[in-house]
Amino acid sequence: MFGAFRPTQPSMVGLLWCTPWKLSRTRKANVRARLKRVDSVIEAVKESGVQCGALTKALELPKEHEMPPRDKYTVFSKHAKGYRKGIHKVPKWTRLTLRTNPKGF
Repeated sequence: MFGAFRPTQPSMVGLLWCTPWKLSRTRKANVRARLKRVDSVIEAVKESGVQCGALTKALELPKEHEMPPRDKYTVFSKHAKGYRKGIHKVPKWTRLTLRTNPKGF
């Protein structure tokens, strides 16, 4: 209890891994900017004339301005109350395509 490996307050409470329960304004702005950058890359690849399966799938996704705010900042979760959870609670959410949800959600 009083040795070199005594528990400190952050390790006992879990403040190290604490994530906010909602996105801040700046994080929401970063999400919108990231979606717009991805849209611009998809358009650039489309205009280059390259044909591939990944491009056809990417063209089927909604663009940033077509998405409602609910889909931009939340994702479907069967375990969450209301079946939605904040996008920042998903592991590696900046690298995943989370633009589509199941029908009705």
